[in-house]
Amino acid sequence: MRNRFLAGLILLAACNSSSQNSNESESRQFVELAGIDSTIRPGDNFFMHVNGKWYNSAEIDADQVGVGSYSFLNIPQKKLLESILDEVSAAEHPAGSIEQKVGDFYASGMDTAAINARGFEPIQPQLAQIEAIASLADLQQYLVSEIQHTHESLIGLRISPDDQNSTINIIHVSQTGLGLPDRDYYFKSDSATLGIQKAYQTYLSTLFQLTRKSAGDATSAAAKVYGLEKQLAESHKTRIERRVVKENYHKVALADLDKKHGNIDWKGFFEGLGLNADSLDIRQPAYYDKLDDMLKSQSLADWKTYLAAHTLTEYANYLSTPFANAAFEYNKAVSGQAKQLTRAQQMVQQVDQQLGFDLGQLYVKRHFDENAKQKVLDLVNNLQKAFEQRINQLDWMSDSTKTQAKEKLYSITKKIGYPDKWREYPVAIDRGKYFENVLALRKDNARYQLEKFGKAPDKTEWGTTPSTVTAYYNPSLNEIVFPAGILQYPYFDPNADDAINYGGIGMVIGHELTHAFDDQGAQFDKEGNLKNWWTAADYEKFKAKTQLLIDRYDTFTVLDSVHVKGAMTIGENTADNGGIYIAYDAFKLTEQGQDTTKIDGLSPDQRFCYSIARIWRVKTRDEFMRNYVQTNSHSPAMWRVNGPLMNFEPFYAAYGIQPGDANYKEPEERIKIW
Repeated sequence: MRNRFLAGLILLAACNSSSQNSNESESRQFVELAGIDSTIRPGDNFFMHVNGKWYNSAEIDADQVGVGSYSFLNIPQKKLLESILDEVSAAEHPAGSIEQKVGDFYASGMDTAAINARGFEPIQPQLAQIEAIASLADLQQYLVSEIQHTHESLIGLRISPDDQNSTINIIHVSQTGLGLPDRDYYFKSDSATLGIQKAYQTYLSTLFQLTRKSAGDATSAAAKVYGLEKQLAESHKTRIERRVVKENYHKVALADLDKKHGNIDWKGFFEGLGLNADSLDIRQPAYYDKLDDMLKSQSLADWKTYLAAHTLTEYANYLSTPFANAAFEYNKAVSGQAKQLTRAQQMVQQVDQQLGFDLGQLYVKRHFDENAKQKVLDLVNNLQKAFEQRINQLDWMSDSTKTQAKEKLYSITKKIGYPDKWREYPVAIDRGKYFENVLALRKDNARYQLEKFGKAPDKTEWGTTPSTVTAYYNPSLNEIVFPAGILQYPYFDPNADDAINYGGIGMVIGHELTHAFDDQGAQFDKEGNLKNWWTAADYEKFKAKTQLLIDRYDTFTVLDSVHVKGAMTIGENTADNGGIYIAYDAFKLTEQGQDTTKIDGLSPDQRFCYSIARIWRVKTRDEFMRNYVQTNSHSPAMWRVNGPLMNFEPFYAAYGIQPGDANYKEPEERIKIW
């Protein structure tokens, strides 16, 4: 789980209240003995040994792409949020209050009769603005308007810390411009990818027809858009190439960029956004070189068609049912999701996306146990101590680099539960105007982001909402974040024994701490600057060890001929492999970690390993998994369990793993970095 910048049907429901959660957890059996599949040896496939019976019987709801823990624990979370929204939307609240804004925004989106009556009328002003474009200057002005409404079609803009000076927020522009999930989708010719290409072009054609183009004209327009995107995709770096941080940082003077790109008025663009900049970081220059060429070589009419398509795809889900259905049909091809979410669940997601910290306040008041905050902080502190001990014992790192590593480790900021300072949304929400509410909130979000330019980063800011089941490490701020949403079973329970909690949330904490020292995080110093703090010899040893993990994970089969991409997932795999050892060492610092008493027939070390397999209990649709492997930096759940355990000495001892077991590795083959 990570955020560079920014990671179920769970068998037991998420907590309904602090008191109910306490009552449930007091009687909960934390090891589900009946669910263990004894026909599968732990050393052959520990993920299926622990989860096999559940996996083989679990059914994925038609409106979902997966079921289980991890991100799919957000499914019951959203039911909790839905109940909050139903409650607040049914009552009167003072104008401008959190309850009024959240409740009325939810209600405005639930009024599908009013939304359907408007058809595509809400988007017509933007389509008319595109139609009126008569020059590249007009086109650029439309791109400015897009950014001002948190929409990026041709220019991907972000305001965040300078990689080489983390005390100031600067402009970063990144490659963008595509409609398919990744640049590789434009160039593959396997049947699954061809099906997605076709579904995408059908989607574009449908949107054009819904705005009153003839079927023939709509099909032709879709083909033009796809052709432009494919040309842009040729300039895109792959996800693996983008992992090399230093090669994706290019700070240049704005004047030099204007000289280089004759068809992009960079100075005028940023002035239009109210940004008085003299330099910026252009992360993938090849994309903007290509865009500059294409703005001249491709007709203005085709670019207008492109902008219309991307405007429609950006807003389709906020328009009438035919638009939303068209968006879903395309999503179905990518993810395999068979049925749309209910309107209420769609609106839960929308409120969380656009008023997430207002909704988060309501969630925390109702469902977060404040005692969990201190208990998890204690775990974090214990894991830092364990990590320090591991650094001290490394046989491949010099003392000078160890000193730097420990300084970075103890400089990490810890954010747990919810923000100390809540983000505010100074927007008037009208219960009868859903589309206008969406635009107003998007415009406010753009303002919020653009106003960061030239200022010091706000170290109180959170990159995820409190109700979300996730956690992340941010290298630019050297911080780890654990929202309230993840501080529940199976990750954490105040009544569970230490083996369960250290194998659960402890593993997650260790994972996030290790991100400070993965292939990307290791390039940032304790202040969040892209700066080398290693000796040359140590860094070469580190890279050699990460290469071993890359090679190992490349061998893991996900579906038929689909394998894990070791180079793309190396950061997460490093964090998983480091996190398991750090969590275990911290567990051994506790009184229960020193005990040998069995609970539910399992020793403390067995329960620790069991908990690791339990927190990644996930089952997904094949279509979703094919896309996941192509686009996600995490390995699939099974290999987040089996991969690290292959290298984890206590697992071998706890379960008697022997030569001949499918996942057995000889001692010299067990990869250890941290």
